[in-house]
Amino acid sequence: MKLKLGLPKGSLQEATTRIFKKAGFKVSTSERSYFPIVDDSEIEAILIRAQEMARYVYDGVLDCGLTGKDWITENGAQVVEVADLIYAKSGMKPVRWVLGVNDNSKIKTVKDLEGKRIATELVNVTKKYLKSQGVKAEVEFSWGATEAKVPDLVDAIVELTETGSSLRANNIRIVDEIMTSTTKLVANKSAWKNTWKKKKIQNLAMLLTGALNAEEKVGLKMNVSQKNLKGILRILPAVKTPTISQLADGKWVALEVIIDEDTVRNIIPKLKEAGAQGIVEYPLNKVIY
Repeated sequence: MKLKLGLPKGSLQEATTRIFKKAGFKVSTSERSYFPIVDDSEIEAILIRAQEMARYVYDGVLDCGLTGKDWITENGAQVVEVADLIYAKSGMKPVRWVLGVNDNSKIKTVKDLEGKRIATELVNVTKKYLKSQGVKAEVEFSWGATEAKVPDLVDAIVELTETGSSLRANNIRIVDEIMTSTTKLVANKSAWKNTWKKKKIQNLAMLLTGALNAEEKVGLKMNVSQKNLKGILRILPAVKTPTISQLADGKWVALEVIIDEDTVRNIIPKLKEAGAQGIVEYPLNKVIY
């Protein structure tokens, strides 16, 4: 049995390869090939643009694939959304599709776009948004470089953004947010009814989710005397109750905990001050809840 898996080519490709590695799968690609090799003999992978992924999964060309909620919606693809994988090109949070205009534009709200022209890749979603706002405007497909089209070629754009830095660099002001999107692991409905494929996809989802859970967390372990244990526990935030193991002499314990990486620099000095010894910080590959 083989699982036909679609991996996103383009902006998500590098981040996806890295997440797969943390999940335990080595994905090898070459510049000239659209068929990466995964070190799992049961997986047959192909690189496809995220914009097209949901359609190929829906049609049954692929058993499953990774794409954005935005492109599932845009294509109206009826697929099984197996897992919500919150990562993007450069961050671990949802991305946004926003309606933008030039900084000097007189357009202040979506109502001001009546009779105007808008450029975007997300044509169907944009049309539905305008309809919901009671606005009639011309929506044209953009092949790229959408930010460069305002104000000379179009009156507004609907564009994807993570941080807003590209929009600011191109003097674009956000008028409204149309939708947020996250990466999804999606499956073909027929494949989902196949017992073997469903289990394989579920296991893949569990490992990828575990890798993402570990992205911004680290492990801490340390030795703590019994007399200082309560004070140490008050300092430590934990995913669950810290693991505490009795050491041989009975007066000390080994304590281990998972915490957010951005809190470590503040916590370690406090732990040391409270009597912790032998503090070790280590990276995590997966956290499975």
